[in-house]
Amino acid sequence: MLFHNSRDLQYRAPQGAVPCGSAVTLRARSSIADARVLLRTWWAGNAAEYEMRRTERDLFEIVLDIPAQPGLMWYYFIEDCGASRAYYGNAADGLGGSGQMRETEPPSFQITVYDSAFKTPEWMREGIMYQVMVDRFCEGKPRAQKALSADAHYHKDWNEPPELNSGDEYANVCNDFYGGDLEGLRKKLPYLSRLGVTVLYLNPIFRSRSNHKYDTGDYESIDPGFGTLEDFRALCRSAKRVGIRIVLDGVFSHVGSDSRYFNREGTYPDLGAYQSPKSPYYPWFDFRKYPGDYDCWWGFKSMPNVREMEPSHYEYIVSGKDAIASRYLEDGAYGWRLDVADELPMDFIRGLRRRVKEKNGACLIGEVWEDPSNKVAYGETRSYCLGDTLDSTMNYPLRNALLSFMLGDIDAHALVRQLDSQRENLPAPFYYSMLNLLGSHDRPRVINVLAGEKNLSPIRALRRATTLSDEAYALGKKRFIAVFRFLCALPGMPSLYYGDEAGMQGMDDPFNRAAFPWGREDTDLTRAIHEIFSERHHSHALKTGMVKFFAASDDVVCALREIRGTDAFGKKYPHERVL
Repeated sequence: MLFHNSRDLQYRAPQGAVPCGSAVTLRARSSIADARVLLRTWWAGNAAEYEMRRTERDLFEIVLDIPAQPGLMWYYFIEDCGASRAYYGNAADGLGGSGQMRETEPPSFQITVYDSAFKTPEWMREGIMYQVMVDRFCEGKPRAQKALSADAHYHKDWNEPPELNSGDEYANVCNDFYGGDLEGLRKKLPYLSRLGVTVLYLNPIFRSRSNHKYDTGDYESIDPGFGTLEDFRALCRSAKRVGIRIVLDGVFSHVGSDSRYFNREGTYPDLGAYQSPKSPYYPWFDFRKYPGDYDCWWGFKSMPNVREMEPSHYEYIVSGKDAIASRYLEDGAYGWRLDVADELPMDFIRGLRRRVKEKNGACLIGEVWEDPSNKVAYGETRSYCLGDTLDSTMNYPLRNALLSFMLGDIDAHALVRQLDSQRENLPAPFYYSMLNLLGSHDRPRVINVLAGEKNLSPIRALRRATTLSDEAYALGKKRFIAVFRFLCALPGMPSLYYGDEAGMQGMDDPFNRAAFPWGREDTDLTRAIHEIFSERHHSHALKTGMVKFFAASDDVVCALREIRGTDAFGKKYPHERVL
């Protein structure tokens, strides 16, 4: 019988992800006296097999030279008894740590190999993020000064629930607005600063037809319902004065059919690809049968996919002198969150990173719903944490694990396995910059989830607004405060979805996207969130200290954060220990 634990220094040193060109010592124990133990590795699709050296009666060792290029190395062990072979590899859940014996080839353990020069902005790992859908946050300018598309309309009452329109195309049904704008957001910066926010992530703000703005109409224009380019610059200036950075949502895998680039509806003066093959934008799109049959995002005809690496598109977004990727950084933003990052070519993201990093301190965050170190997308294993693409991803695996624990679906031991797996797979610069969230525009409100409310229907047309009972709300609130405090004690950048601190309710889209309840906030909850943020702000250990997870029982999970003279990045701080 073999044994190896990828999270025990006796069996693997150093722990976790390693920089290029380093060395890793691997050990395994065998209970069979005359067995040979072999190590099998995979790197860049090539397998290799090594005989391990016996260092004690039952202990075998090998020092593995790590390649000079970033990538993923995989390994497992073979116990060779001459007439038979047995295998020892990763556990069935693939989360590392102690593995399992098998009679056939097992799942492999993972070693993440990253660029030794990889760095992420310090403000990410020390910051607190707040996500805002601009239309739903605060109205600043009179509606008469704003322009909407012909079929759009404003709610008469700010406190009305969002409309559940029916229609064939997602973008076309999302046509109800509340009047929130950049000026309103600027006026609420003191509120956000007092709360403890240091980073504002804005859902898309560029001109488009819908209220969600993921169907970009013109990257070069701020949506007229939100304001002007000068309003955006003013927001960035005001935010900077109170210590808040702005991060924009970059939707680069598709555009709107109602856009200057496609122009199916004829709204724009530009000659769009839908109108003529002579359009300068025609090469951006994949027409199967011109003009009505074209590749589009998840089948929504209102969102035609673009060919990201087509030279004219790549130049427009990434590489050109006045490319979209850089111009808004010059206007005051500090980076991009990439919508559906796993649907973008890796070379596109690499180029985007190079361009974004021309501005000192700018970030690139990706929407990736799985483990960002080994995400499989469209038949390809992608690793976003090697130092050549993203700085961080939205930590949906953490969200799922924490909420499952709070609802009793998994116990503390299972949660620790998932927490430890992230700590093991992700390089420190990436791990300490992860966008750690419980709520977002793509998920039901966290209080509803923690109150035990279930999704009513995956079919949009069958969803409806619901209100929790007082008892259910109190339970959801109590659980939210507890789990959010735990989240804010973890490595990474805590993220709060607008209104969660005010007690906003709502299940799936559109009901998780209601207007902020100014004047009707749960002030006790807001105060609790502020205290949690304050605790993190005043503790170097909670931001960049080393971390250890353990289960004290089936129902109690603990995070120990510690600084012993220096933090995880070698920065000197007084000794500090927080449990």
